[in-house]
Amino acid sequence: MTSHEVAELFDQAVQRLRGVVESGDSDDGATPACAAPPSGDSDDGSDLIRRAADSGAEAVGLAVGKLSDPDRVVRAAACDLLGATSSLHMDVREEVATALIRLAAHESDPEVHWSIARALGDTFDARALPTLVALAGSPDSDVRFQVAVAVPAVLDDPPVAAGEAVLIDLCTDSDPQVREWATFGLGFVSTADGGAVRQALWDRTQDTRPAVRAEGARGLARRRDPRALPLVRDLLAQDEVHTLTFRAAAYLGDPSLLPLLDGFDPGVDAVAEALRECDPLLRAQRDESAWLLLEAVHRQRPDLEITVFGARCDLGLYLDVTDGADLSGHWWVDGLLRRAGNDPERAADLVIADVTPA
Repeated sequence: MTSHEVAELFDQAVQRLRGVVESGDSDDGATPACAAPPSGDSDDGSDLIRRAADSGAEAVGLAVGKLSDPDRVVRAAACDLLGATSSLHMDVREEVATALIRLAAHESDPEVHWSIARALGDTFDARALPTLVALAGSPDSDVRFQVAVAVPAVLDDPPVAAGEAVLIDLCTDSDPQVREWATFGLGFVSTADGGAVRQALWDRTQDTRPAVRAEGARGLARRRDPRALPLVRDLLAQDEVHTLTFRAAAYLGDPSLLPLLDGFDPGVDAVAEALRECDPLLRAQRDESAWLLLEAVHRQRPDLEITVFGARCDLGLYLDVTDGADLSGHWWVDGLLRRAGNDPERAADLVIADVTPA
């Protein structure tokens, strides 16, 4: 795609976005201009932005040049283009994050703030965190929502204290959508833990919004917090059970939950997962299969270093294989065994085939 074609697409996208912005401005402030995120709809120009983003470096060059435009709609569209390009091209993310952080230092328009926050999430760049923390103080709930969505994407593992703190703060936001996404980011995306994190998640289990309560319960259960067990029991006994509650039950893996789970359809993936994790016999069978898999790989390739392990905030077991140099592989054991028809010997063959150079 030529630079001229990218520029044409961008100009068309600006005109469409302008209609959305002006419509929001004329609504007596009832609907913020940045309330509706770019979607599959062509009305906001997002389809044109995605087409322009395909060009990679050409799109970045054009967008960076537009960040100093006096027209806020142009600046917002430029941020949208930078974010879309980052989501498609990993090699531009560092340059994009640098440009967005520089813009945010002097930008004052909430429409542009919304686009900056959204685009920074697409860079997955840890340098963006201070900018997002600053934007979390915006009086515009739509900007705060985008911050709640973006912050988990730029956190290191383990997350730094500032990242934990901003998500904890957003968990108490007056806007329920902000609370939901912040609780999701803190409880499920992030591995943050500690007294303040757990208290924030516990507080959300008392939220007025069911989805937020479910996110809080799942986050606590993921950390194996004992307060989650009676909470999950109560949630499973309700007339309507949120799907996240089954994942919370799976994280707890407590046999006392089996009688409550037996009344649900085991053909539903979330229910099947909870039943599998809470049943000691099924867990023992999985552990045995993982051990047989490790032994089978070792018999075929005794030169390899083989590890089976469980991650603190994850379900199931993982298999790592390496020769200590160039050759390595990583698998989720349950998925690998399913590929092999639950035959550890066949699963070992798949591992060897995956790590053997063609």
